Amino acid sequence: MILDFNKIEEQSFPNFKGGEKSMEAHMFFDGTNRIFTARLQPGASIGLHTHDTSSEIIFLTKGNAHVLYNGEMLELNEGQCHYCKKGDSHSLINDSDEEIQFTAVVPEQ
Repeated sequence: MILDFNKIEEQSFPNFKGGEKSMEAHMFFDGTNRIFTARLQPGASIGLHTHDTSSEIIFLTKGNAHVLYNGEMLELNEGQCHYCKKGDSHSLINDSDEEIQFTAVVPEQ
């Protein structure tokens, strides 16, 4: 299967997972797994949440951000990947002055 995110309509997710501002995303969902490209404006975040039934992989393709991962603040730079394993908690925070872009995969387990 080929996913062309350019052909998937962008959706806005205000206060995603309790975060600040909104996340804009081209999201594929097959009823079980999610794969998406997204962007967060300066000051936007994905709220802190726990992956009880899934893990998540976030690959930052543009910009620099921070991840709050199990209570520890980690720097995430362009070209780096953050992995949140099943049972762990995290939040993605754009505390920079520029938009960030990323690709995420959330496979149910």
